[in-house]
Amino acid sequence: MIPPGNPKRRGRSQFILVASLFIVPLATAILLYFSSGWRPMVNTHGMLIDPPRPLSVTGIALADGRPAPSDVFLGHWSVVYPAEACDERTAELLDELARVRIALDKDAGRVRRVLLHGGQCASFEFPSRDADLLVLAAAGPRGAAFRAQFPLAVDGGHGIYIVDPHGNLMMSYPAAGSARGLLTDLERLLRLSNIG
Repeated sequence: MIPPGNPKRRGRSQFILVASLFIVPLATAILLYFSSGWRPMVNTHGMLIDPPRPLSVTGIALADGRPAPSDVFLGHWSVVYPAEACDERTAELLDELARVRIALDKDAGRVRRVLLHGGQCASFEFPSRDADLLVLAAAGPRGAAFRAQFPLAVDGGHGIYIVDPHGNLMMSYPAAGSARGLLTDLERLLRLSNIG
């Protein structure tokens, strides 16, 4: 206890106490972050692909048959659905992804849906409201090599993937029942990111 008769010493002690209230937590956080490998827990609904994998864009074509440009995944967030065939399930999932995109409201323009198919969707009818949908064909051995970059999801090899605006594969979701979690994760990503 500081004697009441020494105001200079008491003032210095109070300053040190107040300064330590700010410095000690900051120093502890820095120490934990850089020395022990501890990282704050990030609560995501999808599976984080760590580290993100850059996609090698070869062997894919646009809907009209022209080769896809090498920058096809750059500049925007892409929600990719690799489909083995275009059927009723594919149409339902694309409709669900359209609703997720609409729910993003003002950030909807930063996100694009991508249907990646193995070449069997030439005659598949897409509704006119799917103007934001990019359809890519990945046929033949080179297309199969491109599709192999997407890890298998939980339900039999089908999944939904997020590709960041730098062309990196960064998250995956099971194809069924993941719309709400996908929306939550996209809202967080778009809020925290200035890219795309």
